[in-house]
Amino acid sequence: MKSTPEPGDLRERALRLLARREHSRAELVRKLGQAGFAQDEIESLLDEFEEKKWLSDRRFAESYVADHRARAGNIKLAYDLRQRGIDDSIIQTVLSENCGSEMGRAREVWRKKYGTLPTNTAETSKQIRFMQSRGFSLEIVRRVIDGQNEA
Repeated sequence: MKSTPEPGDLRERALRLLARREHSRAELVRKLGQAGFAQDEIESLLDEFEEKKWLSDRRFAESYVADHRARAGNIKLAYDLRQRGIDDSIIQTVLSENCGSEMGRAREVWRKKYGTLPTNTAETSKQIRFMQSRGFSLEIVRRVIDGQNEA
């Protein structure tokens, strides 16, 4: 077992990671750092990848939102993207491009989980907590639970 990876392995490892799925720059820095590569070499390689458009935090954010928006609200999506090192300006832009569908997504998540309106305050509270845990705002949750028959 090698104690330090070979410099040529860095490029290969980074490309292999990107071939599987989009990654944020922060994710690649963390994964490559854990593999034992030098920080300055990682940063230099990722700068090159960004110049060649092989690595893009914006593209990662768009891909992440597309993959997860059916199950999560904008609050959760924004949190998850921040955890992956995405800048707030990119998060705001990507989520604003998808904001029109949040009410529909919330209705679908609620319908799959519950499908019937709550009959008492305990059930209402339970449904609100669940929907908020999925990252939907209280305003959207209340509109979904209070007005399921709205267009």
